[in-house]
Amino acid sequence: MLNAFNLEGKIALITGCNTGLGQGMALGLAQAGCDIIGVNRAGPGDTAEQVAAQGRRFWSIQADLTQPAIVPQVVEQAIRLAGRLDILINNAGIIRRADALTFSEQDWDAVMNINSKSVFFLSQQVARQFIAQGNGGKIINIASMLSFQGGIRVPSYTASKSAVLGLTRLMANEWAPYGINVNAIAPGYMATNNTTALRNDAARQQEILSRIPAGRWGQPEDMMGPVVFLASRASDYVNGYTLAVDGGWLAR
Repeated sequence: MLNAFNLEGKIALITGCNTGLGQGMALGLAQAGCDIIGVNRAGPGDTAEQVAAQGRRFWSIQADLTQPAIVPQVVEQAIRLAGRLDILINNAGIIRRADALTFSEQDWDAVMNINSKSVFFLSQQVARQFIAQGNGGKIINIASMLSFQGGIRVPSYTASKSAVLGLTRLMANEWAPYGINVNAIAPGYMATNNTTALRNDAARQQEILSRIPAGRWGQPEDMMGPVVFLASRASDYVNGYTLAVDGGWLAR
């Protein structure tokens, strides 16, 4: 059974893997045998070296995914570098915080473009490549607790991550006949750059921790097992599902 989790020889394209959860997932996939194509706006940071330390190959593509027109070029470059694709991880994302009464159109568009629009069009382009290759593939979107809840002071983030949950189901419905599995992971409160402001607010941090049954913030390594499962043939009959990795937050 353990062989079903083996990703030896697979090629994964992962967006936003220079730090945080993206880096953790890239390293988890590499440990399972996967070679990595990292798509980042400002370079891969030390992720390339950490993947190489696992004995796997790492290719870097620098691209601004807020511009939809660049998506075909990203996939074309990935194919030139690695020859094919087996797995797509749509991880890149941003957040803007402000009251709903004062939230700006600029912050709305910025978040929606990267968190949902790029997810759809990159998935579309990769799915076309999967179909052309004829061997199916795995697409894993990164959703959020706010795919299930409303949150506060993050209107565009909530809208974008709710869209990710719905798009995951839609794409699974349409692409399952081609052997393409589309699922999502919804991280809970994780110790990453996106949550620095929350963790620096003593009252808000205590409020959050008091609701998490696990009693701690999540770490990037907590994403490794779930992403390897959804990227492997162990999950071949899992389709259209959003898996919460939240320390029990939603169960509370």
